Amino acid sequence: MSGEPLALYIHWPFCLSKCPYCDFNSHVRHTIDIKRWRQGLLSEFNYFAERIGGSKISSIFFGGGTPSLMPPNLVGKLIEHVDGKWGLLPGCEITLEANPTSAEIKNFELLAQAGVNRLSVGVQALKDKDLAFLGREHSSKEALCAVDAACKAVDRVSLDLIYARPSQTLKSWKRELLAGLSTGVNHISLYQLTLEKGTKFFASHRKGAFKLPSEDLAVALFQTTRDLCQHVGFPAYEVSNHAKPGQESRHNLAYWRGQSYLGIGPGAHGRVKINGALHSTEQISSPENWLRAVEKQGHATRKMERLPKKTQIEELLLMGLRLTDGLDRRRFMENTGLTIEEAVSRKALTDLRNIGLIELDSDGLRVTKNGLLKLNSVISKLIL
Repeated sequence: MSGEPLALYIHWPFCLSKCPYCDFNSHVRHTIDIKRWRQGLLSEFNYFAERIGGSKISSIFFGGGTPSLMPPNLVGKLIEHVDGKWGLLPGCEITLEANPTSAEIKNFELLAQAGVNRLSVGVQALKDKDLAFLGREHSSKEALCAVDAACKAVDRVSLDLIYARPSQTLKSWKRELLAGLSTGVNHISLYQLTLEKGTKFFASHRKGAFKLPSEDLAVALFQTTRDLCQHVGFPAYEVSNHAKPGQESRHNLAYWRGQSYLGIGPGAHGRVKINGALHSTEQISSPENWLRAVEKQGHATRKMERLPKKTQIEELLLMGLRLTDGLDRRRFMENTGLTIEEAVSRKALTDLRNIGLIELDSDGLRVTKNGLLKLNSVISKLIL
């Protein structure tokens, strides 16, 4: 039993089509038995509520896949059930990822009535040619209409954009980014296009179908992104995320700060405290296998094991140093029982400080502006 707040992630694995850059656990299905899926998710809620009761829910995040394809009454039923099992903290943030297609836009008001109070709109680009390249099924005009509809439906709206696309220039990206920042949203997630194994883009890039920007241009795009967002009142609070003050994603902050979170649905992961010890949980990935397992035994947990202290420290470094505020010294001690200096390489701490890649003080440990460009290398050096 744990009394600390719990962040809840609900995975809806279905999409209308698979984007060529996507390596998420998402699947195209032409028919979905909503009644079976509703009962499956409710059953998994019940299973975990018996094991990690005592916590109140601080945030709910419907991710995917494309959760905006879910019937709004199903979303409402799930929220209601979670409230009954755990209880929602006052001001609980309830986010749902949405695609900006006309079929989904019409549900925004109904989703808000169901309890959703934050929408994250997957715009990805505001140029029709690039949207086609990214495999998106909406136009830039539809995207802007969707963001406007989202802002009318709920008070808190985020949009996603992907940059460092083929043939992209600094000038064109600035224009596109400013257009996104001018839509009325209070949060924006900006991701560099990466090529993940197993995706269509990975295969086609290896065949020479397209070229990504040079490393120098990618760095310039990253720095320009941070500077422009800062200038217009959207400072970075994490490597890829920017928000107006007070509009940061509370759910994602739970991940980055090493707080407890529970993952429900196919392939979902969690970090939850059971009998005072932090456990790693992982659900079966295949939607059909997940559903069959839940119907047979009440859950589809593929793995539930105590998280080793070394792994916990590594995850805190990997996640916490992505934040502008970095690793909080007090919270790190509460999570690990160690000081930052005891948990990482002392030589690396000294060396990285001397060359200006990290800062360490009474508040905690953080990466500098120059260190962000070498974040993976910084973290690997710190890990014992």
